[in-house]
Amino acid sequence: MAGVAVLGRTTVREAAVPVAVSVRHVEMAYPDLKAVDDVSFELSEGAFLTILGPSGSGKTTLLRMIAGFQTPTAGDILIAGEAVRAVPPWRRSIGMVFQRLALFPHLTAAANVAFPLRMRRFDARTIHERVERYLELVRLGGLGGRRINELSGGQQQRVAIARALVFEPDLLLLDEPLASLDRKLREEMQLEFRRIQRELGVTTINVTHDQREALIMSDEIIVMDKGRVQQMGAPAATYRTPANPFVAGFIGVTNFLAGTVRASDGDAVMLAVGDTEMAGRPGAGPVAAGAGADAALRAEQIRIAASAEALAGLATVLEGVVADVIFEGERVVYEVKLDPLGGMTLRVFDHDPQEHAGFAAGARVFLGWNPRDLLVFAR
Repeated sequence: MAGVAVLGRTTVREAAVPVAVSVRHVEMAYPDLKAVDDVSFELSEGAFLTILGPSGSGKTTLLRMIAGFQTPTAGDILIAGEAVRAVPPWRRSIGMVFQRLALFPHLTAAANVAFPLRMRRFDARTIHERVERYLELVRLGGLGGRRINELSGGQQQRVAIARALVFEPDLLLLDEPLASLDRKLREEMQLEFRRIQRELGVTTINVTHDQREALIMSDEIIVMDKGRVQQMGAPAATYRTPANPFVAGFIGVTNFLAGTVRASDGDAVMLAVGDTEMAGRPGAGPVAAGAGADAALRAEQIRIAASAEALAGLATVLEGVVADVIFEGERVVYEVKLDPLGGMTLRVFDHDPQEHAGFAAGARVFLGWNPRDLLVFAR
């Protein structure tokens, strides 16, 4: 399977899959900060990688260096095995889709898609057929004659995708192209990007701060913060086994419990939070008895019930009071205040609100979870 490898670590990869992009100890330093700090990874041909992180994490700077718009202050970038430090952007075989689509409003959809072919001096006799093929790929067949202002936002996105792919680049770069769309259209286009990428098999790097987008679209995810890579891996592994508290908090809705490690034995940890002790497991690396720790507990891993007996099979069961109820359609979010944890409030999801008994604000409830759900990170 195509994927990402972290340089300097042992990583399983099918030898038959060539490396499309190799980033080696890349940095972008300014007088007052390092926007990108010692980033290394390899991306296989045909893989879809998302670089995920908050504003200021360095993800867009990293993408711009791969595109050639910025030159690293240290390190090397190779595309298809070729070092590209001295190669200008227009000579790199890269298609790009930006948040601002930069389509030409005075041209038709077909003319916009044809533009990179004309700039690259493709045979004029082949351009029409190629443009039509890519408009069909993005489901805009028959709409090539429309001007950009005659298309919806989603259709304009599709034109931008077709324009980025029509000259068959080695690499497709996506710089938050869906950020300005409304939620419904954004979710539709996430699936469209994924469909098109799989159909063409084009190596793709996407930059976003949207965790759902990263999980849905990607083969692999890189999570960045403050210029450094925090974790690299498949979406499921990144979500289920976060490497540190930052990743645990950035992906998903996560409660954090500050406590002290009472005992630690391999895969088992006993954590004291206030006067309450609870079992968990190490989140990443060893945790020592007596050390301060932060435990991550995802909202969907907590069970809520009207009685302790209903949660009898769980290792930790605590009584609390519902402080707030938030209805989100497909789920209900409860905020529950727990006196056994010193008045701490935890968020809890109920994904089946039609079948389960609802709880009103002020109701006394019980929360429960198992040791595998509580990831304990040493401070």
